[in-house]
Amino acid sequence: MSATSANVSERRVQPPSLAISTVIFALRPSESSGRPTLWLPLVRRIRQPYLGQWALPGGPLAHSESLQDAASRNLLETTGLAPRYLEQLYAFGGLDRSAGQRLVSIVYWALVQPDEAALTRESENVRWFRADRLESLAFDHNEIVEYALWRLRNKMEYGSIAYHLLGERFTLAQVREVYEAVLDKELDPANFRRQLRSTPYIEPTDEHLTGTRHRPPRLYRYAGPVPDGSVRQPLPASP
Repeated sequence: MSATSANVSERRVQPPSLAISTVIFALRPSESSGRPTLWLPLVRRIRQPYLGQWALPGGPLAHSESLQDAASRNLLETTGLAPRYLEQLYAFGGLDRSAGQRLVSIVYWALVQPDEAALTRESENVRWFRADRLESLAFDHNEIVEYALWRLRNKMEYGSIAYHLLGERFTLAQVREVYEAVLDKELDPANFRRQLRSTPYIEPTDEHLTGTRHRPPRLYRYAGPVPDGSVRQPLPASP
């Protein structure tokens, strides 16, 4: 048996390797319409396997750090981001995820506001991509992104999840744009505004959005439970 094949055989009987990956969602303008759409940053792999392909930010889990600390560290090192909202999503450990030694990934997801997203260290190997127009990613990362989108769309009906994609102050139209971007469909503005105004924890402020052509819209703020909607106060259902 050759040295190469022996090494492969040895890797296959080793305990699974643990890694951390993170799906980061943010709203950015569409390149064609300018309307907010859902984007995520990816990193280009600089080693095998999948050399040159895009992948989710992540890396190995160190012995001396917690899962969440590892996710935060990996994000900061690869993208420069330190999201306020970071939650464990799922564990992916399919038998064929990686050649050789089995790889189990503990996946986190993060939602970042526009001011946070602007801090991303973009480069030749770190870029933002539209979440609904991804090419073939390394490993099973397309499957992971699809699962994260499914979770996000389901959680939009509850708690504070939508407001982690907005700033501290926002207009009702901006909240609707979040729903439309995540759900990938247009919502009736009048119906959405009526339902949103009757939702608990959405408080009007004395401030108005400046720099608009028409009458400046009022700014609102979210004053309910944070960060993860564990107190399930329903937000407007999709029409």
